[in-house]
Amino acid sequence: MIKITLPDNSVREYAESVSGYQIAEDISPRLAKEVLSITVNEEVWDLQRMINSDASIKLHKWDDEEGKHAFWHSSAHLLAEALEALYPGIKFGIGPAIENGFYYDVDLPNGQVITDADFPKIEAKMLELARLKSEYNRTEISKKDALDLFSKKGDEYKIELINDLEDGTITLYKHGNFTDLCRGPHLPNTEFIKAVKVLSVAGAYWRGDETRKQLTRVYGITFPKQKLLEEYLVLLEEAKKRDHRKIGKELELFTFSQKVGQGLPLWLPKGAQLRERLENFLKKIQKQYGYQQVISPHIGLKDLWVTSGHYAKYGKDSFQPINTPAEGEEFLLKPMNCPHHCEIYKNKQHSYKDLPVRYAEFGTVYRYEQSGELHGLTRVRGFTQDDAHIFCRPDQLKDEFKKVMDIIFIIFNALDFKDFTAQVSLRDQNDHSKYIGSDENWEKAESAILEAVKEKNLNYVVEYGEAAFYGPKLDFMVKDAIGRKWQLGTIQVDYNLPERFELEYIGADNQKHRPVMIHRAPFGSMERFVAVLIEHTAGKFPLWLTPEQAVIIPVSEKFNDYAKKVLNLLNNYDIRTIIDDRNEKVGKKIRDNELKRIPYLLIVGEKEEENEQVSVRKQGEGDQGVMNIEEFANFINNEVKAQTDAHRIN
Repeated sequence: MIKITLPDNSVREYAESVSGYQIAEDISPRLAKEVLSITVNEEVWDLQRMINSDASIKLHKWDDEEGKHAFWHSSAHLLAEALEALYPGIKFGIGPAIENGFYYDVDLPNGQVITDADFPKIEAKMLELARLKSEYNRTEISKKDALDLFSKKGDEYKIELINDLEDGTITLYKHGNFTDLCRGPHLPNTEFIKAVKVLSVAGAYWRGDETRKQLTRVYGITFPKQKLLEEYLVLLEEAKKRDHRKIGKELELFTFSQKVGQGLPLWLPKGAQLRERLENFLKKIQKQYGYQQVISPHIGLKDLWVTSGHYAKYGKDSFQPINTPAEGEEFLLKPMNCPHHCEIYKNKQHSYKDLPVRYAEFGTVYRYEQSGELHGLTRVRGFTQDDAHIFCRPDQLKDEFKKVMDIIFIIFNALDFKDFTAQVSLRDQNDHSKYIGSDENWEKAESAILEAVKEKNLNYVVEYGEAAFYGPKLDFMVKDAIGRKWQLGTIQVDYNLPERFELEYIGADNQKHRPVMIHRAPFGSMERFVAVLIEHTAGKFPLWLTPEQAVIIPVSEKFNDYAKKVLNLLNNYDIRTIIDDRNEKVGKKIRDNELKRIPYLLIVGEKEEENEQVSVRKQGEGDQGVMNIEEFANFINNEVKAQTDAHRIN
């Protein structure tokens, strides 16, 4: 008998091998129609694969990430089949599922190109092929046979991929007239795919190497219902409106210059003010939690990065060494702040009583990203991390973790990120060889993280095998206003750097011990965080953060002097205010300033001047009535206080 354990710990027994589809059908015929893939002992499989021994399983539908992944991975193969039919002689690179949809990298024959005009015929061919209900059939194949197959086809990209694989690990998937090198998993058949949209094309170097041929990357997305596609297209339109590059330009927050260099943002005055406020907000919180600010240089001797291990891991793909006039002296732009902070810790001897030591820095780092990967503020070559490193004893680890989580919760609250989950990344349960540090330390660290998230009643998932080689970590996934997921905020445990830099503290036993190091960045990077914040708020920032809180609009030139008086009074109350004294009609000035997303519009005319008042309009809500200057100032400051008071430690 084969025992199958379901997620609720109930057990079903089968006399012989059984597939995921058969299990689903056994549970409910309706479930069998909806299920897309299955997890068997923590590995995602096709529903058609036979289970030959006792196993724990979980069935996945469209609403599950695993279900969507199988759906979109299968759709990538369907796209490839359509492209092969439309462009005979086409060659294929890779075609993975991604967060929203899929892509396939292809080498088009005879200098052909794919443009937006070709999208409808590709979509039509995909739907035509989907209606054939072709099954996705998995086959194990030897390395020799796989090489023979793709050599006959003349597909050099697949041959290169096969050469990197071990014999006995290679599988093919065939559906219709298309066969691909693939690990899966896939849908039972193409019939599930009911709605198709080709989204875009771009260039992509083979295997991400700028020295290799540039292929054509075709992006697409599919759904099991047309209605879901229509909803997604509405979401895409909303996302375009919220694009941080567009809004950042409109609000004069940041810019880029070809002369300065790709991926190196220039912060304009309003953007610099916004960023400075974010930094000051976090600094205030950090001070209450016992952090000390430090400053480290933008470069470091090459040996610093050799010691940390970063040079061996990232050296060939990063900015190249900086040579000085001194022979043999080489510096590197810092890709992270951690080694500098290790050296700051080593500056003096530490007792167990001194720990934890918490160093914080808004340190700018530099990482070489390929030009095709750069995207506004979300992917840049120079960015500032809200970095901090905590050096603590093993028995302090859980409490420090919880305190960092508290800081992240404060930030999310102040910026209206209400919907978030956490991912706990732990070691591979079966293979510990790729991790450093003792099993004992790993067990302590993993237990501390799991206990911390449970004690905080945090909604979290555990991912085995996703830990960094130097320690487990916790990442926060935030949903923005239109439902997109962003990774914001990370906490990592590190046994590697304390070892490499020989960090020590004197314990109660008067012996030397290694501290545990915690890396944490609640924002992640200032650039990416601001980008996400812009798209989350559509540029309508919280009142405490927005560069301009109010604009004074005189109804005619006669009241410009009174407007200046109001401006001075509000500045005395620390309210960021400007005047729009253009010779334009009031209606136009109101509309223009609403487009600038200024929260409060203050209209002043004869009546307001006589009574030393302002007529208040709120962005998106209209008329708020008449207030005197002090009343309005208190109103604003109370709203700001309510938004930022979350940082107080009770």
